[in-house]
Amino acid sequence: MRIFQSYLEEIPDEYHRKKMDALLTWVHETFPTLGMRIAWNQPIFTDLETFIIGFSRAKAHISVTPESKTIEKFSDDFSTVKLSATMELFRIKWEQEIPYSLLERIIHFNIEDKKECSTSWRKQRPLP
Repeated sequence: MRIFQSYLEEIPDEYHRKKMDALLTWVHETFPTLGMRIAWNQPIFTDLETFIIGFSRAKAHISVTPESKTIEKFSDDFSTVKLSATMELFRIKWEQEIPYSLLERIIHFNIEDKKECSTSWRKQRPLP
């Protein structure tokens, strides 16, 4: 987890820093084979150099980026646990509980769905 230390130290709000640290630690402990690095100024986790999930902080929330296919697949789940989402990310407000069971399902899905992927990102569908 040292790789994320400087990122965490840049979070000025202690509560936000501790919450982000707990989240990143949980991902690392739950999925110990995933690679960890900072890319695009955010902590990301990879599987054989393929992007699995990323996290970044904002003033009001943690942004979670699992790729648009995953956002689409889990869109009903986001509504159920009161998370807002766009086509590329979903948000966990700082005051919300982290939905660890949903995150676990999302990460498992990405690992399985991308196990034959030889690129960082899934190939996007062409725009109409």
